[in-house]
Amino acid sequence: MRRLLEDGAICGYKHGDPKVLRVPSAFFVDGEVLTPLKGTLSTLKDAGFDEEESIKWLFTPDDSLPGRPIDLLRAGNRKEVRRRAQALAF
Repeated sequence: MRRLLEDGAICGYKHGDPKVLRVPSAFFVDGEVLTPLKGTLSTLKDAGFDEEESIKWLFTPDDSLPGRPIDLLRAGNRKEVRRRAQALAF
């Protein structure tokens, strides 16, 4: 898990007392990291998002999308999600 975090393939946030690192289970499909996630997280980082903000954005419903960005990534529609993420930088 730590290697995936270091590589930017996934991200997490610390929560609770004591602080425990949490990684959303939606980042995984059949035990493997969701393929388009790393590029999307990189795009969000380039837009100035930290890990917690990236997670919030991925899981927040977007009226201009059919649902949440994470749902579209899981459905294989990474292009539209990344397009929206790139637009956040401007």
